[in-house]
Amino acid sequence: MSASSGYDQLLRVGRPPAIIRLFPNSKALLVSGKVIDRALMKKGQAMTIAANGRSYAVLRGALQAAQRADAAIIIEIARSECNYCPVNFFNIARQIDAVCNELGITVPVAVHADHYGIKKEEDIPYARQEIPTMFEQGITSIAIDASHMTDDKNLLANIELNQYIPKWASLETEVGEIKGAQGLSTVEDALFLIQGLNAHGIVPDWIALNNGTTHGIETSGQGIQVELTAKIHEALRPYGTSGAQHGTSGNSSDKLRAIAAETHTTKANVATALQMVSWGLEVNDYGNAIFDDAGNFKKVRGEGLSEELWAEMVAYAADKGWQKGDFKKLNLPFEMKILAQPQVVRERMYKRVEDFVYGMLTTVMNAEGTGAIARDIIDQAGGCDLGPKAAQSEQAADWTREKILERAKALGLDDKDKGPAGHFDD
Repeated sequence: MSASSGYDQLLRVGRPPAIIRLFPNSKALLVSGKVIDRALMKKGQAMTIAANGRSYAVLRGALQAAQRADAAIIIEIARSECNYCPVNFFNIARQIDAVCNELGITVPVAVHADHYGIKKEEDIPYARQEIPTMFEQGITSIAIDASHMTDDKNLLANIELNQYIPKWASLETEVGEIKGAQGLSTVEDALFLIQGLNAHGIVPDWIALNNGTTHGIETSGQGIQVELTAKIHEALRPYGTSGAQHGTSGNSSDKLRAIAAETHTTKANVATALQMVSWGLEVNDYGNAIFDDAGNFKKVRGEGLSEELWAEMVAYAADKGWQKGDFKKLNLPFEMKILAQPQVVRERMYKRVEDFVYGMLTTVMNAEGTGAIARDIIDQAGGCDLGPKAAQSEQAADWTREKILERAKALGLDDKDKGPAGHFDD
């Protein structure tokens, strides 16, 4: 069998039904996140970037880097990001597929709906309607994030919504909002969620913890508590759930290397760093923005955006009264102007993202070569559904709605303080 015919076979068997229907003639290997997770597990002490594709430039640059590193990759967008970015749940797969076909990208790519937030029980009816349509439009993986609610309601929301997620798709769940050192997750919290799901035959591929990090711009770069993360992951080992590390943009490369080497993390979300890199802002080695003496972003002349467009964006933000953390809202109103820049400017934006992501994949996350591993996994499975990583071991009778509420109350999880209120979605 030739290499070409072998890859064509992977396209036939490895792509989920909705992807085949949407892109019948595509050469892009869009797959379930299960494939990505297991490739990183098989390599060991490795995780890959889940790149938040807030813009076309970020999405394209990240895919170029993955191909260059032969690294299985996840491209994602969070539910809240859909409100202020041109990329959303319903067009992200189409953009990824187009870029992969244009550039000849053959690494397996998962299309992840991150932080599908359920903040109150009243959000569930709409979720029942929306989630199936997202998978119809090319999503291959989802994070059900009901961590804003108490642990009992979080678990019940995950159980309720699981029926709307295809069996072949990958699932991420979350315990504890991502908000720094306040409301840290515990082994008890994580086991309550994962054991309760297991009792209903649900085996999440990933769990996100509040392990000390934050989303967005982080000044300290020391957020992730590696020892806590490793302890929780080890307790979850019998249930087959890997770790998803959120808020990586604010943590040093050494801290991320420790997460890859010392925990069971296979997925590392990177959002803010890639946005800053694409624009041409000065960043440190792990993508955190560097500010001038006045506390403003520093634009590197001749990199990323044109100086004229960056000045216009800064003025727009000032007129809106936006602070540094609000600059993410510039993605939607300026995407058309960004794409209308001369080709040489656009290409340097893509290349800056590519170089940054390539460095993270190869020198920090140990993901190099996982593209080949993922392709072998698909070939061996002979289909798009890899099944769960662990068997059901908990008894459903012990985890009925009534018993979940009782158990949470006995453990003090029905009103546990999760830290200050706020917006911690992406």
